[in-house]
Amino acid sequence: MSDAPHLKPTLITPDWPSPAGVGAFVTTRETGPSQGEFACFNPAAGVGDNPAHVTLCRRLLGHEVGDDRPLLWLDQVHGARVQASYAAEAPEADAAVAFDRGYACAVLTADCLPVFFCDREGTRVGVAHAGWRGLAGGVLEATVAALGAPSERLMAWLGPAISNAQFEVGPEVQQAFVGVHPEAAAAFDPSPYRLGHFMGDLYKLARLRLERLGVAHISGGHFCTACESRFYSYRRDDASTGRMASVIWLR
Repeated sequence: MSDAPHLKPTLITPDWPSPAGVGAFVTTRETGPSQGEFACFNPAAGVGDNPAHVTLCRRLLGHEVGDDRPLLWLDQVHGARVQASYAAEAPEADAAVAFDRGYACAVLTADCLPVFFCDREGTRVGVAHAGWRGLAGGVLEATVAALGAPSERLMAWLGPAISNAQFEVGPEVQQAFVGVHPEAAAAFDPSPYRLGHFMGDLYKLARLRLERLGVAHISGGHFCTACESRFYSYRRDDASTGRMASVIWLR
């Protein structure tokens, strides 16, 4: 299977004031080699897709980064561990950071929130996979700590995730946040569908945590993976779907 031009992925570039030395993008499912429920650009292994298509998608992502450096893929478990060095075999982690040009950081999502980070000087980058479990478990706090820069020198961009209009959760999810930080109640509205349930706002939860950390500039957060057909959505597609890749690197 050749890397034909029509297989080139359709990308979203973060709209944040990052330094020129920072490269970043999020893939969509609009164009690529994947087929069936995984159409059209699924770089995620282990979800049931044709391995040859996954391999090609990953190779195409390498082309988008633009040099021979590898992408650091993770074995994501909805935790808070941050990988800070390259590993050929996917380490168990839900965020990655880089301080040089040796590799690009990547996470995979399909409703969970990808959060991009860089510093104002363009000397360090990172990306976190932040579903509700990761947010409650401190993945953003761990990523900021791993970046090792004063939080007022950091900026963050919130990528495509499920919106609060589509994200109904049980009382245990609401309590996981409000029980620790009462101000998180602002991120939960009563569900119009089921008594005692809530519509959770991942974007607002992330912003509250980043603001508490003192991150100076936070942008993004205007997508809905469950509403927009250009995205994979685990909830909308009954768990049988691909993943978007969020990639960041130092040029």
